[in-house]
Amino acid sequence: MARADLDKQPADVQAMFDTVARRYDLTNDVLSLGQDRRWRGAVLRAVAPRAGERVLDLAAGTGTSSVPFRQQGAVVVPCDFSLGMLRVGKKARPQLPFVAGDGTRLPFADGSFDAVTISFGLRNIVDPLAGLRELRRVTRPGGRLVVCEFSHPTWAPFRTLYVEYLMKALPAVATAVSSSPDAYVYLAESIRAWPDQPKLAGMIAEAGWHAPEWRNLSGGIVALHRATA
Repeated sequence: MARADLDKQPADVQAMFDTVARRYDLTNDVLSLGQDRRWRGAVLRAVAPRAGERVLDLAAGTGTSSVPFRQQGAVVVPCDFSLGMLRVGKKARPQLPFVAGDGTRLPFADGSFDAVTISFGLRNIVDPLAGLRELRRVTRPGGRLVVCEFSHPTWAPFRTLYVEYLMKALPAVATAVSSSPDAYVYLAESIRAWPDQPKLAGMIAEAGWHAPEWRNLSGGIVALHRATA
């Protein structure tokens, strides 16, 4: 599913992430009420990296999501299309080997990684299906995919409240803490337009991954999808 229904072009999205990079981690922590740390822990357990394995962390931003993999002994490569994010990340975490890369044309050879993961970034790739295919290409046979992404709350009354929060409260809160609050209007719209859990699983299968499955986090606000190459 492409983002054709959203009023942003890829270059604009890249520039947007450059502008929010300075306070990106703080803003995420505030907007998620600290749940982002719990979600990162769930991603780490789903990937289950072993010492020496190569892990690609796509849409890694400033590298916050990459640190736990390194702490587990994996060789993690944080990759992002935003140079602003990479600069902030390299300054804060110089030990990480940050790589600039487009999610639809990854700068890695076929079968380079034992596991690949992307958290809250797949919907910002201009062609998410192409991004999933690229992730499949750079993963060795039998390797793992973990996608952590905003999704659709499973309880209908809560889903209504959640959409109200996205479209009204989220930009207001972002105004207080973000270095570029207007960007969060786009992000809220992109979350609302994103496919639900079964549709994303279907997209993952269409991209060539095997046995996609998911589990809901925080009542379906976030879904964790897994598959194998």
